[in-house]
Amino acid sequence: METERLHPGSGHGTTLAESNGIQTSHSQSAYSAAYGYATDRVQEFWDRLRGKGRRKVGWGESLKNIATSSVLNVFVVFIPLAWASHWEMVKWGHDTTFALCFLAIIPLECIFDWGGEQMALYLGKDLGDLLIITLNNAVEAVLAIILLVKCDLRLLQSTIVGVVILHLLLIPGTAFLVGGYNIRQQTLHPHHSELNHSLLMIGVLATLLPTAFFAALDRGVSAATAEAAEAVSAVVNDTTRGQILRMSRGMAVMLLVVYIASRIYLHNPPGENNALTVPHDAPVEIHHEEKHLLEEEPLVNPWACMILLVITVGLMAGTAEFLVESIDEVRERSGIQTEWFGLILLPIVSFSADGAVAIIFFFQSIYDHFTNREILVPSMLARGRAIDLSIQFTLWWMPVLVLLGWWTDKPMHLLFDYLEVALLLGSCFLVNYVTADSKTNWVEGLIMVVFYLMIALVTWFYPGQPEVEFMLECRGTVAEAIARGPEEHVEIAISGAAAVLARAL
Repeated sequence: METERLHPGSGHGTTLAESNGIQTSHSQSAYSAAYGYATDRVQEFWDRLRGKGRRKVGWGESLKNIATSSVLNVFVVFIPLAWASHWEMVKWGHDTTFALCFLAIIPLECIFDWGGEQMALYLGKDLGDLLIITLNNAVEAVLAIILLVKCDLRLLQSTIVGVVILHLLLIPGTAFLVGGYNIRQQTLHPHHSELNHSLLMIGVLATLLPTAFFAALDRGVSAATAEAAEAVSAVVNDTTRGQILRMSRGMAVMLLVVYIASRIYLHNPPGENNALTVPHDAPVEIHHEEKHLLEEEPLVNPWACMILLVITVGLMAGTAEFLVESIDEVRERSGIQTEWFGLILLPIVSFSADGAVAIIFFFQSIYDHFTNREILVPSMLARGRAIDLSIQFTLWWMPVLVLLGWWTDKPMHLLFDYLEVALLLGSCFLVNYVTADSKTNWVEGLIMVVFYLMIALVTWFYPGQPEVEFMLECRGTVAEAIARGPEEHVEIAISGAAAVLARAL
């Protein structure tokens, strides 16, 4: 039996060529379809961004709505006063400059909130939420970058922890307490809650690993003074700091990868043609919010809003820098511990606008209750994006600060004070318990606020961990910091004891 041979011109060869042609045709059609979809999506985004199909908002009307967007805009008068106080700090004093800068940041934070909400109408829910979260973190991010540039790394670390705790406890707690006092429960977005728990934990655990590494090295320290000093010098040195810096920078890159991957997952979920759209299987609340963003008429045109946000960022950067420059003098005169200053006072700057709105709404709601009027919760309280703010700060801004410190030759690392790590873990556990069922009530809001007040009380008396301060030394080596440390710490201890005694009296 002879074997049949296939020749290039035979029928079998023609069939294979036709099959390859069909596959090529299918690939080209799939590519054309994907290209056509991407082109349509870009055109749709551009049309929405420039307000096609909406009522045109003129520049005059935009400026008027910007000026009347919030009652807190009256605090704008403090911006030129704060800047003047900085240039005349010798006459006005550091305390006055700090207070004026604090008040000047309030209207800027309000503009960030309002401008972000307006841009969300033009950008859609996904990009709008990301922009609002980024703008709400702008105050803390600017403060953190300025502290890094000035190499005040100990205050920077405590401020990072304070910002995260503020966004985990005080801001959502206030929203749940004020917004839910007259209803049985409030519902969170169930689509994001489970993922948020995981993202929040990985960000907090990233601070635990270097701290646990350092604590494991510092084992078996003798109670004798000389032996303890030798043990400490064997652990707190430039070699250990170099190891912690390398692991911190590696983990910073990993955290950035996790954050970027989470944004891709949320803004382009699995499935076809889901990029920057609300998936069909998304919860009803998210569909309603997207419909609301499409139907609500904006109060400002997009170009005026973009210019407003750029100008606000510039004013915020200058005001925040003047605030930081007045910190040292204020801290020394007041006798406030560095831990409390960074954990509580500086993060409160970003909450000042929301806090003022919460207080105004609380008294207004009482008046509306007695006059039988409808109670409307302000948007910045009702949306409750504060946990998303903590996630962005731990997974984006914290690693960015570590890498920025590497670039500028600042020893910024993820070895935090033991108490700070404990506060982060405790806050994270409480928030995960409260939001586990995606429902909250005013009692849970009260619990979160009370726990924040407990933290403020404890840190008021906490002087900080000197070993961590030595490892953040910018002026030289760790050994030089230890050598001049005892005299400095004696002075700090005396001033701290005097401040505590004064408070007690």
